[in-house]
Amino acid sequence: MTSAPIPDGAIVVDNDRVVAVGTRADLVAAHPEARVRDWPGILTPGLVNSHAHTQYYDFGDLASSGLPFPEWLHQMVARRATFTDAMWQESTRRGLHAYLKTGTTAVADIVTEPVVLSAVARSGIRGVAYIEAVFADDTSWAAGKRADLLAAVDGAGGPVRGVSPHTPFTISTGVYEDCVAIAHERGKRLHPHIAETMQEAEYVLSGTGPFADNAKQFGLDFSDILDQGTGMTPVEWADARGALGGDCHIAHGIHVNESDRALLRERGTAVALCVRSNRILEAGEPPVAAYLREGSPIGIGTDSAASSPSLDLLDEARALKAVAREQGYAHDDLDRRIVEAATLGGAAALGLTEGPDRVGRLEPGVRADFAVFSVESGAGSDGDPHARLVDHGTCVATVLGGTIVHRTV
Repeated sequence: MTSAPIPDGAIVVDNDRVVAVGTRADLVAAHPEARVRDWPGILTPGLVNSHAHTQYYDFGDLASSGLPFPEWLHQMVARRATFTDAMWQESTRRGLHAYLKTGTTAVADIVTEPVVLSAVARSGIRGVAYIEAVFADDTSWAAGKRADLLAAVDGAGGPVRGVSPHTPFTISTGVYEDCVAIAHERGKRLHPHIAETMQEAEYVLSGTGPFADNAKQFGLDFSDILDQGTGMTPVEWADARGALGGDCHIAHGIHVNESDRALLRERGTAVALCVRSNRILEAGEPPVAAYLREGSPIGIGTDSAASSPSLDLLDEARALKAVAREQGYAHDDLDRRIVEAATLGGAAALGLTEGPDRVGRLEPGVRADFAVFSVESGAGSDGDPHARLVDHGTCVATVLGGTIVHRTV
């Protein structure tokens, strides 16, 4: 991803590291002792899912429920109450398997139940586990929810941890600001949901609407916003709380105006786009073409199985491409930029662009996390590998840390 595509390309792997990248002929000649494995298709870095909730894999029936977002959220809350620790771990395990089967090797994973962190650690999948604060006001935060979040964020071993203050309609302003402070004090990354629905925009602006009703129904004390609002957009509100910056990327970013997008770029804050989930929840359509034209940093996320038809990032990439075209993006770089968003863009969003633990690229020294995708013979735009991958790619092999963890050929 950091140089031009290599026809008849190959990589050399030693244990868990990539040691060379080049043409097959050159690398075979330079490493005559190496075992050679041939896979037809397109070899890429492991894909980077910029926004997901792996633990909800077993909630897949909600994705086909047809419920609008506020009602869907009620069903999510009710279903969560029925799950045991063992059920959360098993659901997470299945979700992790779904990533590996489809070529994803790094994930920005929102974790609401810290018990699933052990399953994530065992999988070997990389990325950041963002410990989520949700359904908390100042009283419940002080009574134990803050301590629970700190214990998970500061826990030893397992995946890299970050902090996810969910939204201004599920946590109080004080809790949101404290989450930002906790992340900054500990050098952790932030990943909130921002501007996902019109109902959220209404709530932040005026303190009214379905989410105001939800807060009252759940008995949450959000008195600083309820019935009075802030007069801000969700992006402006998050920025005023100190959340936006190079150590933060947001999920969704649908209901954003030109000023909001400029503010995100000014702060160096990337956006994880999840168009299939947005469609299912009737949340709206992100301004994909505008993000691309304006040079906004973007990644691609599947969101959770509870609101998306699959955790296949290439399925999401195809949907993103269609939205961009429908919105009038006609430049011939679209396929390349989408593939970059699924690799380099995701790596930047997660802060994994430097050192031996960088992801989303194949270069000497990086961990050998990669995938191979079959494509139809002759498919795509004049053989352009980006177009062939986006339009026709099917994962046939995934390698994690030099070990084959999925293959069909």
